[in-house]
Amino acid sequence: MGAYEQAALCLEIIAEALERAGSGLEHVVRTRIYVTDAEHWSDVSRAHGEVFAEVRPAATCVVAQLLDSSWKVEIEAEAVLR
Repeated sequence: MGAYEQAALCLEIIAEALERAGSGLEHVVRTRIYVTDAEHWSDVSRAHGEVFAEVRPAATCVVAQLLDSSWKVEIEAEAVLR
């Protein structure tokens, strides 16, 4: 699975968690994106932009080693629940 597909999966999981909490992606105010290689950024950014085109949360991207060597990306999201 490529970086774009992994990012899309991360974002899908975030959306599902927010829905279970009674919220949605529109309430996300910040994301933190961890990539294993800076070259993955364009694919991850494309997936992030497709989901958050209207929301535009603050975002940070860090190049880091992740726990599983098959992971190319991990995404955290913070949302304001009302």
